Amino acid sequence: MPLKPRYRSKRIFFVLACSLSVAVLAGAVLFDTKKTVRIDTQHYSLSLEIVADNLAHPWSIAFLPDGEVLVTERPGRLRRLVDDELLSEPVTGLPDVTASGQGGLLDLALHPEFADNRLLYFSYSDQTSAGMTTRVARARYESGQLQEVEPIFEALPRSSGGRHFAGRMVFDPDGYLYISVGDRGEMERAQNPSDHAGSIIRLNDDGSVPENNPFVDQSQVRDEIFTWGNRNPQGLTVHPQTGEVWSNEHGPRGGDEINLIRSGLNYGWPEVTHGINYTGFSITPHTELPGMESPLLHWTPSIAPSGIVFYTGSDFPLWQGQIFSGALRDKLISRVSVKETDEGYLLQEEERFLQEFGQRIRDIRQGPDGYLWLLTDENPGQIVRIKPAQ
Repeated sequence: MPLKPRYRSKRIFFVLACSLSVAVLAGAVLFDTKKTVRIDTQHYSLSLEIVADNLAHPWSIAFLPDGEVLVTERPGRLRRLVDDELLSEPVTGLPDVTASGQGGLLDLALHPEFADNRLLYFSYSDQTSAGMTTRVARARYESGQLQEVEPIFEALPRSSGGRHFAGRMVFDPDGYLYISVGDRGEMERAQNPSDHAGSIIRLNDDGSVPENNPFVDQSQVRDEIFTWGNRNPQGLTVHPQTGEVWSNEHGPRGGDEINLIRSGLNYGWPEVTHGINYTGFSITPHTELPGMESPLLHWTPSIAPSGIVFYTGSDFPLWQGQIFSGALRDKLISRVSVKETDEGYLLQEEERFLQEFGQRIRDIRQGPDGYLWLLTDENPGQIVRIKPAQ
């Protein structure tokens, strides 16, 4: 049975542009492969090691148990990093990927028993005469080849446009697969439960629908939907102690969010938001409403959050148990403290750093070496490893 979240937060924390921050320096800095650069933060001096570069908009990174690392490039290539060397030949066997707008080859997730079954999951945008959508497929991965490729989910209905595919994936400790689906730039779809757009999907590992999904057999709601009212969740992660799934989500102009993903909840978009439209006009007068879940934290103004991870390593003990979120628009990492009380989770942004690096952070993960790894959403993009400075 899935783990039941133990807490429900009713608190909203405003994160203003004047939040605690290391100094913001002007100008992007592009470093050569294997060069190490020192950056100071509130508690630690960091050594940023550029492991590989010359990637085209890298989007996701996955660490295999044998030490190999896989990285997606949004234009539709899956790359291999072996012994910290980026191989020139991409992985073969990918299906056709439609790289248009924000779409392309997106996230990677390893089956919980990957070491035995070699099952790799990947999300991507796909186009037919009916339009574009987000798809998820699984395949067996062996030595640079994908075999037995099998699509297991596609978001319906399809539509035109190249925005808000989401596509993040994570397995929880019970083996359920969670997939984020953006609203595709059509906000009203997120409040239509007969539409996959603007939701978090939960599936069994073969793509079938779990019997205990919240809307199973409700004729007006798609069985795969686990939550709805989500705008464009760009990060998914699992709490290291509770097994709960957490997300971060893009708002419009303001109102980026961190949410605890709980079965059957409506996260409100676009009926509630702390953001405004890109035109400057109001989307809604409401920042909260009965029956709609409030975020644990929101960033206003927007930072455009991307990958998200709980840090559990030993090299930076003051950071243990905290959330690290990359940011695209503001080109930084946001460090967020997480405290549990009888009333729920209390989140507070503690620091922003890496601004002097000057690059869009697309993904952030903790590797098996205990270090934080980053992907920069640039062309050329880079794979970066964060270590303690010597």
